Amino acid sequence: MNVKNKESSVSFSQLWQRYGTLGILVLLLVILAVLQPQFFFKADTITQILSQSSVNILIALGEFFAILIAGIDLSVGSVVALSGMFTAKLMVGGVAPLLAVTLGIFLGAVLGFLNGVLVNSTGLHPFIITLGTQAIYRGATLIFSNSSAVFGFPPSFTKFMAQRVLYVPVSAIIAFAAALVLAFLTKKTKLGRNIYALGGNKESAWYSGINIKLHTLIVFIISGICSGIAGAVLLGRVGSAEPAAATGFETYAIAAAIIGGTSFFGGKGKIFGVVMGGLIIGVINFGMNLLSVSSTLQQVVMGALIIGSVTLDRFVANRK
Repeated sequence: MNVKNKESSVSFSQLWQRYGTLGILVLLLVILAVLQPQFFFKADTITQILSQSSVNILIALGEFFAILIAGIDLSVGSVVALSGMFTAKLMVGGVAPLLAVTLGIFLGAVLGFLNGVLVNSTGLHPFIITLGTQAIYRGATLIFSNSSAVFGFPPSFTKFMAQRVLYVPVSAIIAFAAALVLAFLTKKTKLGRNIYALGGNKESAWYSGINIKLHTLIVFIISGICSGIAGAVLLGRVGSAEPAAATGFETYAIAAAIIGGTSFFGGKGKIFGVVMGGLIIGVINFGMNLLSVSSTLQQVVMGALIIGSVTLDRFVANRK
């Protein structure tokens, strides 16, 4: 009897790890199709969901690496806002869009670098450091923008970001391309294997010769780059740079990563799951907007999702 119980528990764990996130996404789509069939079965619906999910996916990809080493990055929303505002100011000031976006992404990398340096130099948990830099970066955005929105981007930028390829918006293509690059990094490179090892057991990783501080620094730089890309994508979606942009987006990022199967305790997770998690958040937001659910209630739903996902992660881990 005990053997059978063990076999069934392992089977449940494996099934959940492989198909749980995809199953949730399919279930949500079915529910949405039943509740709002007149809207769901339109071609533009797919485009809207993908467009709404693109920023979530990008910041969740960066958050994934922070969580993978048993840390967290609470500053992602503020980095999106500051890098996006910087990019917008450059474009409005006459800088070519491609150069402006590149410099904005570079700023995101610098902000992530600062997070990593502070974590390494102070020895404090990333939660404390990024909680502080979240406020610092947001304040810097307000100062830099003089608390005013920036708009009037070059037509070449807005036209490019508005394009679609087979109903797939450019913003989603950018997010999927970033996911492919990071999936290659995690699966095929020594850096990726070292990051997993660091998240699995920091002491063992250190005894194996892995430079803990260097890899921690790289993780936060990756998170900053992803947020910088998300800042540019958000500009294309909204058409303006707002000082309060991406407020609370760290909740979406954490929820997408955890729902996607990333263990909050480090060392486990896949890029594919994070992408699915970002799409789930996009479907939930789209569905609640479609059903006219208030924004305050949407925050309640997101908080409940995080608690439920972490609880389920711990439950599956214990059974396994």
